[in-house]
Amino acid sequence: MSTPANSACDVVVIGSSNMDMVVRCAELPLPGQTILGDNFVMNPGGKGANQAYASAKLGAKTQLVARVG
Repeated sequence: MSTPANSACDVVVIGSSNMDMVVRCAELPLPGQTILGDNFVMNPGGKGANQAYASAKLGAKTQLVARVG
């Protein structure tokens, strides 16, 4: 999915890139309630990252422009 900056590309996506942190729990907490979760996963995401991934997956030379940090 990575293309050198000086080469031509078909699609340039300007958008967000982030890490989703997801905790699974048995039920939704009530307002003010603290509950324990039983599974924690981190998934890459963000609207821009998802669009760039889909574009590259379809065969387009794709670059993502995003600010990290």
